[in-house]
Amino acid sequence: MLRFTAPHNLNPMTQRVLPGAYLIGPDSVPIAGEVVLEDDTIRCEKGTRDAAAVALQIDLDGHRLQTLGHDEPVIDDIRLRPLGVLTLQTCLLPDRERPYVLALELARHRIMLILTKLEEWQIFELPGDSIEMRLLDAARAVFTKALVRSNDPNETAETSRLGMIALWIAIEASERLALRQAKLDLESRQDGSLYSSIAEDGAQSKRPVPVLHPGRGGVVLPSRPAIGVSASPSVLGEQTKSALRDSVDFVTVPMRWIEMEPIEGEYAYSPTDRWIEWAIRTAKLPVVAGPVIDFRPHCVPEWLYIWENDYETLRDLVYEHMKAVVTRYRRTVSRWTVCSGLHCGDHFKLDFQQMIDLTRICVLVVRKLHPRAKVQVEIVQPWGGYHTSDRRSLPPLLYAEMLTQSGIPLDAFSLRVQMGSYRSGQDTRDLMAFSSMLDQYAMLDRPISISGLGCPSGPLTPDEHPEQHAQPGSWRGLWNEQSQADWLSAYASLAMSKPYIETVCWHELADPAGSTEMRTGGLLDRRMDPRPALQRMRDIRNAILENKLPASLDPRQLDRADTSASVGSTN
Repeated sequence: MLRFTAPHNLNPMTQRVLPGAYLIGPDSVPIAGEVVLEDDTIRCEKGTRDAAAVALQIDLDGHRLQTLGHDEPVIDDIRLRPLGVLTLQTCLLPDRERPYVLALELARHRIMLILTKLEEWQIFELPGDSIEMRLLDAARAVFTKALVRSNDPNETAETSRLGMIALWIAIEASERLALRQAKLDLESRQDGSLYSSIAEDGAQSKRPVPVLHPGRGGVVLPSRPAIGVSASPSVLGEQTKSALRDSVDFVTVPMRWIEMEPIEGEYAYSPTDRWIEWAIRTAKLPVVAGPVIDFRPHCVPEWLYIWENDYETLRDLVYEHMKAVVTRYRRTVSRWTVCSGLHCGDHFKLDFQQMIDLTRICVLVVRKLHPRAKVQVEIVQPWGGYHTSDRRSLPPLLYAEMLTQSGIPLDAFSLRVQMGSYRSGQDTRDLMAFSSMLDQYAMLDRPISISGLGCPSGPLTPDEHPEQHAQPGSWRGLWNEQSQADWLSAYASLAMSKPYIETVCWHELADPAGSTEMRTGGLLDRRMDPRPALQRMRDIRNAILENKLPASLDPRQLDRADTSASVGSTN
């Protein structure tokens, strides 16, 4: 059994399952089990004696920082600063009688992750006097002090305190390192030096095609990344049209089944027709459609639930629906997101064979009816925490690998990455965790799209039973309009720097009036007034078009994010 001494910032309780916490086995695959907080001990109940890691939320906010009593600068004038509420993980650990110190193991994993990325990114030649390396050295020094004290059972409290300080410094170092590498990657991507250095002469003389990176893995794309936004037909109006002009390279039109076919056999094409017609004829924007098949509750018509336990009928309905939608819009759509989240099994329970079969049907319908279009499959909850409690589901990376091995003709995989919500899989991760996750999916050797990048512009809470949900988490302060803009700048720019990322799409143009995953996640509010995040998107797009680096890739922007978050948190 794995046991951990809880840090000071987890509230002791008699006993409860920690919402959002889960166990991870080898190859980063979530495993079955529960993470229980009992008094001051975290107990991990798992069905195997193999080594495992635990992922859980940790408060790294201003109040917790005060309890550490660390006021002096780490280096120069850089002090510990609020980092938010983040989901972090430990290394794989064997069972032992004596509890591990959680803060120490979280710090160990983060330092290990930094060293791993230094090797993967081939940047061990970073000068020792760089801010990132000096922060890493500081984190390792404090970690060593904690490790020495951990041998004394009477020093557990001090070990935890020092471990938390080491963790804090390591996260600061890792986020700065992730932005530094993103800056280097985007420079070599924009000037074409990365692609030309690894592409064969024949590949450059003909039509450029993606090539495999011999050192880091994944593909290198010859084109610049594109940025877009998902815009529901229900928000079509002059204000939304104005917001899209000069802000994006493409527009995604979500084709939710509940909106396309609210009554069985009766299609409501008109709102989608108007939106696509404006995008193509007036705005001259390419259109990405989908996901077409998505079984989330706000996407499924009521009449379809009758067949959720009858796979043969469901399969036929999916085929007919795909056929109808693709036939209608094949002359206007350039890329199809054919299905989303089939690997989760959150709503319509599918077994392994049914997941693969339904995905194959969706892809082949588009291949037959619209052979020139690009086809992608959307993966949700890319860290895969859902799999620990639902063993009928498939881990996201395994699902993607199975599609590849099955010979399904996909052009790309797309990822939905939403943070700051209480919903499953939408907890907040830091920049290095985000960058590392993207690199894992790059190993599929396919182009990757971010089809749903998003965070809220204000705090979110569940409608009922808040104690049963994980915290939404936060990044460098409370969620507000300014922190949303800072988050978009940093995470979108980092994603676009990756040589295998084809497109990045913000998940909502405007706050929707109906059911949605994130009530305040739009670039426009309910009154259709623009939020600061919209201007940040314009700035990023303009920088890419002008072959310049977005300002958000400067690690010093993290200091700005801290300032804006602290200002917002006092209001």
